[in-house]
Amino acid sequence: MFVDKQAVDKLREGLLSHYLPDLQNSKRALKELTHNQLILLDTLDQEVTKFRECNGLLDLSSLFTEAKVYHNKLVNIRKEMIMLHEKTTKLKKKALKLQQQKQKEALEKEQQREKELERERQLIAKPAKR
Repeated sequence: MFVDKQAVDKLREGLLSHYLPDLQNSKRALKELTHNQLILLDTLDQEVTKFRECNGLLDLSSLFTEAKVYHNKLVNIRKEMIMLHEKTTKLKKKALKLQQQKQKEALEKEQQREKELERERQLIAKPAKR
């Protein structure tokens, strides 16, 4: 079987001229679509990064709020400790005064008892000396 080379060339050119513009348009559209998809992917990546940063900021905000609460608790505990320290200092001073007063009273009782003993000794009749 013999095929004319000219006929094959003409068929090829006709086929190419018929489908080539559509294929080139499709190729151009696919390139544009691929380019637009890359841009969209970059934009989405940036948005995801922004959302992560926002979530990080929310976490920071909650941490700062929690830190403020704990700081207030620490301030209150410190105030209570200062108040308790002052009360214990006052109680120690009062206890020391009471102890000194009791010692003074005990000393006075002892002195009074000695005076009474001395008085009783003096009141006891002594035999006359010869």
